[in-house]
Amino acid sequence: MEQPSEKNDEDNLQKFSQKLNGYEMHELRMMYEYFRDDLIYIVQILNTHSFLAELKSRNVPNVETYESMKENLGASVFSAKLVQGVFEAGKEAVIGFLECLYSLQTSHPHHNLLAVLWEIQNVEINTLKEQIIVDEKGHPLDPEIKEIQDKHKQYLLDTTEFLVECKPPGTTLKRQDFPISERFVNLVVVSTAQLRHRTQHELIEIGEKHESYLCKTQGALERVSPKKLFRWCRQIKQVPNVIMVSGVPGIGKTTLMQKFVCDWVRGELYQRFSFVFFFKFRELNRLEEVSLEEMILHQYPYLNSQLENILKAPEQLLFIFDGLDESRHQLDFASRPPNTNTKQKQGLGEILVNLLRQSLLKGCSVLVTSRPAKLVSIDPHIFQLFCEIMGFFHEERKMYIEQFFVDDKKLAVQAFDHVRDNEALYTFCYIPSYCWIICTVLSMCFKSQETNCNQLFFPVTVTQLFVIFISNILTNHSQEIEREKAKKLLMAVGWLAEFGVMNRLIVFEEQNLRSLTVDTSLHLLTSFMVESKQPRYVNYSFLHLTLQEFMAALVHHVDYKPEKLQEALEKAKSSRDGHAEIFLRFLFGLTDGSTIALLKHSSLHQGSSKIFTFSGEASRNIFAWLRHHFSPLVKKTSKDAWERRETLNIFNYLFESRNIELVSEILGQNLKIDFSRFRLTPLDCTVLAYILKSCKEPESLDLEKCFLETECWERLSPGLHAVQTLRLNLNQLKDEDIHSIAKALAHPDCRIQNLSLTNNDLTSKCCSTLASAIYKNVSLMSLDLTFNNLTGPHFSDLIAALSSPTCSVKHLELCALKLTHDDSKCLVSLSNNKNLEYLNLSHNSITDAGSGHLKDLIEKSSSLKKFMVGANGFSEGVVKELQDLINARQGLIIEVWQSHAENTALPENVTSI
Repeated sequence: MEQPSEKNDEDNLQKFSQKLNGYEMHELRMMYEYFRDDLIYIVQILNTHSFLAELKSRNVPNVETYESMKENLGASVFSAKLVQGVFEAGKEAVIGFLECLYSLQTSHPHHNLLAVLWEIQNVEINTLKEQIIVDEKGHPLDPEIKEIQDKHKQYLLDTTEFLVECKPPGTTLKRQDFPISERFVNLVVVSTAQLRHRTQHELIEIGEKHESYLCKTQGALERVSPKKLFRWCRQIKQVPNVIMVSGVPGIGKTTLMQKFVCDWVRGELYQRFSFVFFFKFRELNRLEEVSLEEMILHQYPYLNSQLENILKAPEQLLFIFDGLDESRHQLDFASRPPNTNTKQKQGLGEILVNLLRQSLLKGCSVLVTSRPAKLVSIDPHIFQLFCEIMGFFHEERKMYIEQFFVDDKKLAVQAFDHVRDNEALYTFCYIPSYCWIICTVLSMCFKSQETNCNQLFFPVTVTQLFVIFISNILTNHSQEIEREKAKKLLMAVGWLAEFGVMNRLIVFEEQNLRSLTVDTSLHLLTSFMVESKQPRYVNYSFLHLTLQEFMAALVHHVDYKPEKLQEALEKAKSSRDGHAEIFLRFLFGLTDGSTIALLKHSSLHQGSSKIFTFSGEASRNIFAWLRHHFSPLVKKTSKDAWERRETLNIFNYLFESRNIELVSEILGQNLKIDFSRFRLTPLDCTVLAYILKSCKEPESLDLEKCFLETECWERLSPGLHAVQTLRLNLNQLKDEDIHSIAKALAHPDCRIQNLSLTNNDLTSKCCSTLASAIYKNVSLMSLDLTFNNLTGPHFSDLIAALSSPTCSVKHLELCALKLTHDDSKCLVSLSNNKNLEYLNLSHNSITDAGSGHLKDLIEKSSSLKKFMVGANGFSEGVVKELQDLINARQGLIIEVWQSHAENTALPENVTSI
């Protein structure tokens, strides 16, 4: 009998289809074009096999041509071609395609898919038409306002058309200003339901989520392009007009806003806004009490004659405020009454609060950017939409590097290969500013003809990357500055950086520089810091926050002051929000002799009068601090998320130090590592692999429900062979991920005895890879593959390997693998494995047709002690026959029971999704 839910699904699909069939082709075409970017992304993230099968069932033409395309072209190109191909196939194909997406929403409830379907179902086509037209054409304006709008757009074009980049020291790159459309690479932006309390360094926290957010958290997050920021939002059932875009330093918030404004000026984005006002908090900081009109005119004085008329249509206005974290003004949403007067003077913080609360210019739109840390103190409910910039994924990283070396394609390929092969650096490339620093270092090496920099091509750690960066700066200033002046400046800049890290400052005033004797007249300073371009007020910041953290760590090593180092270490330890974690990693990284040696390449560091003399005492004190405070922590296996984060921090400190003796001393023997249900980045996995290889005989590694991406498994692979017990359950492991695990199993020094791969997405395709590794393995004693889909032609390859006389597997779980009687034929050969004592084949679909093979296996096996084969659809007669086999051999236990459609629950000892 048909279930009610299935009946409802069919009825809803029919209504959906009727609505689509009621559209004219030009209306369907317009809607399809409107959702094109969303559709391409949705196709990209769906399970390709399920999606193409659904398309084929709906008679969408040319489906066969797409089946091998994704593997050959890559996901994004494949998706674009399929979406375009469906569009060109006509009305029936488009409707079939959309019906297919509707059918898949239950099994693949990704937020982007649900959002598109909801909008198609609930927004009338005429409303959609009006929205598309106003976004393309804009509102009709009076001639006077149109004239001032043209002037305003020209001003904004002049200020946003080019992307300004610092000229890398020591390179022959000719340009510093690039057209933003040429250099801009799309950032991954996701919407999140609510603000979360930040408990660690922002860079680390976002990195944790980066590789798994979009692919693994179905329904919780939505990928947002600039074109979707101000579109109908199904969560709030309206178009949002108060939006927060958050992101770590260097992730591209300002660049994204600059591109947004530039696209608006060019008519490519949101012409529904007649005026866009773009403000940076850093430039607003010197304003005291002003009115909203005065604030606008302070930056756009040419609007004076028409501003009052412009503000009469607030729904046509967009205010962008960039860099809330740099604001000196407090946002107080509770203490003061709302202000509705655009001419009334008030503090800048009050103006923003009133705009956000919609008491000023009700109906206007406000877009704010900020670092995550600033948002802890702000009520998240004030924002209707909250987005986070996740930076670059693989394709965007490659594109950025290609565009950086746009004049030399060969060099671009060489640079990307270097970065891709370097685990730590490639991982940090999700941040655009890191991409710039990495490309800058590589360009220094590739372009310099005078310096032999072969050694510089391969920085292993992030500390080494920054050491190379500094080394090249010093080398290229060797003719311009005396050693003593350079030394004095670098010490002063280092203590300024340290002051900023300890006091959470990223913007420095002139008085900060004066108090620490930073000489702003020296050109060398511009290699580390940038000066604001405000004519009436000057402030400074480091090229990147992480450069500030590096300089803060460096100064403790080269200008060692015991009391200041101790104070910094204690401050960093007492901070549970993790703002000093990267600083600590650099402190440990600079204890490594090979890392320090990289500075010897700089001309300013050669000879008897060196700029830097590294203190061995500083390193000893840093190691002593780690032994005292953190040795006990790593010996315990805690489920507490904060303690796990602290443990991972310690692993990072050890990784940066490259000190294997210290690893052994701190971690000891028989280490149990449990990061189950904890987010790990690819960089974390690189660090974890180093730890596993460096510590003595680690006992176990538990990564259950970590949802690691393929890149993570690749990074982990070099260390996995070192553990005895490896739990990888509930990770949505794919067939391609098995290659990394197989490498560990095939390693000549593999120590893995217990391997659990339950509840993943493995299919028959991975069996050959796994089999090849098992043939080479001599340590594996227990293998659990429960809850995968291994039925198919390659399953026999796996069984052949497990049947080998050299196979040491004693305990084998093949439960709930969707095996049929066809798969059961090969199981007989398991009798050749003289070590096999336990076999679980429960909850498959072998049925009576395969029972004969199971009987043969039981009768031929001399080692089997327990055999579980329940819930396979056997008849009562077969169940009795199997139970009777217990009497055939003493000591053999057989558990077999019948399964029924209405009662297919697993036994308590079997893990279920």
